[in-house]
Amino acid sequence: MKEWNEQLFYTGTYAPRHERGIYVCALRVENGDLRIIGGVEGIERPSFLALHPDGTKLYAASETEEGELYAYQVHAQTGELHPLDRKGTEGAHTCYVSVTADGRYVLASNYSGGNAVVFPVTEAGGLGEMSGQVQHTGSGIRQDRQDAAHPHSIIPDPSGQYAMVCDLGLDQIVVYRLTEDGKLVTHREADLPPGSGPRHLVFHPSRPYAFVANELNNTVAVFSYNERNGELQLLQSLSTLPEGIIDVENTSADIRITPCGRYLYVSNRGHNSIVLYHVDLDSGKLETVEWVETSGSTPRNFNILSGYLVVANQDGNNIVSFAIHSEDGRLTRTGYVLEVPSPVCIEPVRQS
Repeated sequence: MKEWNEQLFYTGTYAPRHERGIYVCALRVENGDLRIIGGVEGIERPSFLALHPDGTKLYAASETEEGELYAYQVHAQTGELHPLDRKGTEGAHTCYVSVTADGRYVLASNYSGGNAVVFPVTEAGGLGEMSGQVQHTGSGIRQDRQDAAHPHSIIPDPSGQYAMVCDLGLDQIVVYRLTEDGKLVTHREADLPPGSGPRHLVFHPSRPYAFVANELNNTVAVFSYNERNGELQLLQSLSTLPEGIIDVENTSADIRITPCGRYLYVSNRGHNSIVLYHVDLDSGKLETVEWVETSGSTPRNFNILSGYLVVANQDGNNIVSFAIHSEDGRLTRTGYVLEVPSPVCIEPVRQS
């Protein structure tokens, strides 16, 4: 049961189907303490989660060879999940799910399948028949990781007109026009340096910028974004690692920006850190500020909720909270750690 001073959130994991896969958790807003409230079984490897804009439905990607999406009804008071629907994604290893701002469509990307798909949301909150699908082909310079196309995320833009697919295998962000009837129409591409491996993208909350975490070359890229034309232009690229780090195998993972738009964070798996950048609101360019250890191994995902940054350490089997300083965005450990098997996604519950 949620208490008045707690922020609920969901945690996706790499659990097998017979074990609890999605956890309902709570963060105590006063001090960053964490606890488990409940959760659900019956979904295999729910590695990415997305809440519907109205807060009443949750969608989960099942990252398996037979990729699937699951839909759940959210209990308004407790955050408890009740299964609504499930659909195959016609692609292997569904690794990302998102929902358009108007709540009409659920988007997903299939890492090994090389495709991205669209499902309309039914009146009951379930998944209608697939309305759109696009297949990527090609490869990059890294034969160990870029032997084929690997769409790692699909993110609707703030206007709802376009969807951005970060393809790790192609070193491209492919921009699609999302039509009224839920189809993806190729619009343009934004190229990144060979071997970059774009993974996740986040838009600035109020300015015309987008930021991309590049998994393979451990960089963060800054783009200007023309919303009318759906056009990304590269402005800057910075390392996600401290200067001189050469003996650590690392891959950048998640990227988030604070609601004020002044602080951007990226996670490093291997270096096991969160890097903080200050955002210049006039130019969109970044200034590197600090690295903070995540108190666990392989910070695959994290999120920002109620003034805290909450990290899912996949191989550390824990979730850790950090207080965000409002004046400079720096992180301070709260000292609270929650033990959860293979946590890989943090998704806040909309508070009623």
